[in-house]
Amino acid sequence: MEPATFLADIGPRLAVIAGAVVTVLAVVGAVASAIGRRGVPAVRIAAVTGFDARGSREREPGNRFRPVDAMRRVLTRFDLMRSGQTASLMQFLSTAGWRSRSAVIVYLFAKLTLPATIGGGAATILYWSAPALVPGNLKLLVVLAAVFLGTYLPDAVVRQVAAKRRDAIRLALPDALDLLVICVEAGLSLDAAVERVGEEFEPSCPALSEELGLLSAELSFLGDRRRAFDNLTRRVDLAPVQALVATLVQTERFGTPIAQALRVLSTEQRNMRMVAAEEKAARLPATMTIPMILFILPALFVVLLGPALLKIVDSLSKF
Repeated sequence: MEPATFLADIGPRLAVIAGAVVTVLAVVGAVASAIGRRGVPAVRIAAVTGFDARGSREREPGNRFRPVDAMRRVLTRFDLMRSGQTASLMQFLSTAGWRSRSAVIVYLFAKLTLPATIGGGAATILYWSAPALVPGNLKLLVVLAAVFLGTYLPDAVVRQVAAKRRDAIRLALPDALDLLVICVEAGLSLDAAVERVGEEFEPSCPALSEELGLLSAELSFLGDRRRAFDNLTRRVDLAPVQALVATLVQTERFGTPIAQALRVLSTEQRNMRMVAAEEKAARLPATMTIPMILFILPALFVVLLGPALLKIVDSLSKF
């Protein structure tokens, strides 16, 4: 092969590999710089006083290394820990049940590093390890798709976890309402009943138990009880939860009996759950049509018609 032809073939490959390597090395270098490198004044302050430049105690050699601290330093270096953005992200992550500040740090770090990591890995595989896996014209598109996947993968994970959490709360809510009715009729106040129901549902539905525990705490400590109910609807975006909050607000505003209103709401939610199950069962025949045609009917035809075809072939072979 002539040198000019070889360089023409290897040029785009080397360009993509070089770009991926430079991107990954830049991220790794930023991480290493944020973790380990400090200026000379900071080192002198820590050596003399035992405190770093921010006034916190210097980490002892025997202390365990925390990856979240390293991620926080990287995000601070890139100026990604803004207060307004952090508040909106905490609201977004709370729908999946992740309410700590560490969850925001891990989410932002994943948004920062996953595009370069997945894109660099895809470029390395397609242009170096297995170049024959994908045709040359499609390799760049596959690498761009990998970068796109790394960009939106954290959001997809959070939304998937939040959807499963909402489904679990939707299924357990009618039983929780029944138990809430029993607690209220037994003489407990609304705050005590909510706290007791949250404790009872911790083994069967931790998501609902956590939300009821937060509601009970906010009802006890917040001055405005309406704000506690509104916070519940923001955390759990479900129509049954919104109906429950509207019922509780109405009973506190107009003084209607709580037990009677909760009993009616529980019956309605249980009927809605039964209707949803019946609709899902009614869609089953239409859903099973394509798998039956592709997988079940061919095997059935082979079992039924196979012996007859073999006998016909044997009979024709004798003539």
